[in-house]
Amino acid sequence: MQKSRIDLAAIIDLDPVGIDLFRGKSPNASEQRVFGGLVIGQAMFAACRTVKAGLPHSLHCYFIHSGDPQVPLIYKVERLRDGKSYSTRRVTAMQRGSAIVSVMISFHKGEEGAFEHQDKMPDVPGPEHFAAEELSKQSLYPDLPEIVRRYYEPDRPVELRPVEIGRYVGQEIEDGRVHMWMKAATKLPDDPALHICALAYASDLSLLDAVMARYGRTLFDGRILSGSLDHAMWFHRPFRADDWLLYAKESPSAQSGRGLARGLIFTRDGALVASVAQEGSVRERR
Repeated sequence: MQKSRIDLAAIIDLDPVGIDLFRGKSPNASEQRVFGGLVIGQAMFAACRTVKAGLPHSLHCYFIHSGDPQVPLIYKVERLRDGKSYSTRRVTAMQRGSAIVSVMISFHKGEEGAFEHQDKMPDVPGPEHFAAEELSKQSLYPDLPEIVRRYYEPDRPVELRPVEIGRYVGQEIEDGRVHMWMKAATKLPDDPALHICALAYASDLSLLDAVMARYGRTLFDGRILSGSLDHAMWFHRPFRADDWLLYAKESPSAQSGRGLARGLIFTRDGALVASVAQEGSVRERR
């Protein structure tokens, strides 16, 4: 039986259960813990439901405890500010009455600015060069971890196409810069806030893997223990999360059992639409 594509909008969607209170769930109850990007995306969606005007321009998130995929997620929204141009919300994700994630989200109504600049998009081949049929032609294909091959399976909410495939089989990336094309697997409604929530979800996919690129290692290595500690994101320009976006990632520092990863996200025509930063715990098993 052919697997059907998963609708990312349905995963992010929440049920209202009270005033500024929402309930979500994890689509993968068999996983060991809740995916951090899911909580970020759902928390943003909850906050968006409480703001009448403006779109998110930034988020700052702290992961407090691992989430249980078999337990519903409750999101409590606090309305901290509603100004002329900016609004601020704090969202606490809870399970069994305890906080597992805390997210601060700022909204901006938008305005004309006197300054406009951005970093240039990296010069990498387009996503069609990294399709499954192209990947299967490479000599290293049989050695790729099964989890990487899963990137190309249809039953995923986000399609991923890594550029530096060799790093999954031990190739070291000297400058630590890695790239991945990504997009929502199904077409999303024409709601800019939903596309922002969808990109927030996708931004947590393998970001910390950039820490391992310098060593020819990956987070899929059974000898590596990792977990996100915090996550920050800034949204710059309009985009669609169901169009191909280039995620350019790097890790400027790793020390004391922690690694820092940064990312810039571009549209195919080179517009910088978002910036991301995340620190995580990255250690070897002993």
